[in-house]
Amino acid sequence: MKSATTVSSSKGASSKETPGSDVTNDTPRDSAPEDVYDITIIGAGPVGLYGAFFAGLRGARVKVIEALPEVGGALKALYPEKYIYDIAGFPKVMAKEYVQMAYRQAATSDASFALGRRVRDLRRRDDGIIELHTKRDIHYSRTVIISCGMGAFMPRRLDVPNVRELEGKGVHYSVRNFEQFRDKRVVIVGGGDSAFDYALALDPLAASVDLIHRSASFAAHEDSVEKVKRSNVTLHYPYWETKAVHGDSKVEAITAVQTQTGAEKYFPTDAILFNIGFLANLGPIKNWGVRISRNTILVDDFMRTNIEGVYAAGDIVTHRGKINLITTGCGEIAIAVNHAKTYLDPKAKLSPGHSSHMKR
Repeated sequence: MKSATTVSSSKGASSKETPGSDVTNDTPRDSAPEDVYDITIIGAGPVGLYGAFFAGLRGARVKVIEALPEVGGALKALYPEKYIYDIAGFPKVMAKEYVQMAYRQAATSDASFALGRRVRDLRRRDDGIIELHTKRDIHYSRTVIISCGMGAFMPRRLDVPNVRELEGKGVHYSVRNFEQFRDKRVVIVGGGDSAFDYALALDPLAASVDLIHRSASFAAHEDSVEKVKRSNVTLHYPYWETKAVHGDSKVEAITAVQTQTGAEKYFPTDAILFNIGFLANLGPIKNWGVRISRNTILVDDFMRTNIEGVYAAGDIVTHRGKINLITTGCGEIAIAVNHAKTYLDPKAKLSPGHSSHMKR
């Protein structure tokens, strides 16, 4: 079997502009028929990357398997130029820059990265070894932490005229380059963090920004809402919903309706950005035998699933008091790593102490 390239601390991500872009999938690291790792993390988003770093602190041999061709998860794939405001230690940080720093941190653990590999099956053998099957190979581990965000990225789509026909022609669900909207008229549909973060980012660039929301309240951080209210962005709420999108070869306008009064507004626009969430799609995870609740993996207070040696953390899990934030996800995967450590070595301490006291 061909195993993943090792990213060592001496050749880590500190010199790389694109995190993960130089981590190949086909360079064999050794020729062992069963190269068994202590902890294998499924998912190389920010939570998975932090887990790889933390596993290194606990002295574990760790591998990260990611379905995408580079690390970063949804942040890199969908929101690379969006600012994040709720990461500890950063007043604000651009998503792609945060991913780069998270990757550098993970690289200090000497983790192996297997990119462009989607885990199709998880099997726990009688000897306790867990096999992770991809289309191309099998990976072996003593414990596994599932941390692949929401699963597949599937944006919610409105069932209104012309939306599907104009996708990629002015209808967007995410932004990889804000410059494409410079001096354009932009309409944003949504009321969550992404909608408000995009509104704040586009305000100084776009010719105009209108934000349409169907509810009487917003799901975004209060601070972001207040900043948008003080900006040049025009808010249309409550109870405003998209009725139709207009245009032939490209977006030309959108019609919105106030559902309580029946009043309509016609917005000439160059681009529409729908931020109404993503559909959770667990894909093959549903067949692995882990207990599922509302399209998420059910875990206990130790981040354990119902399968021995298999843990989970981040947006893909649910438990008492669950909040979907990168910050809480990083805490969850630290809990998972610590309990995986004591599972691997019952004599090990559960609490690792402070990182400044640890031997690197």
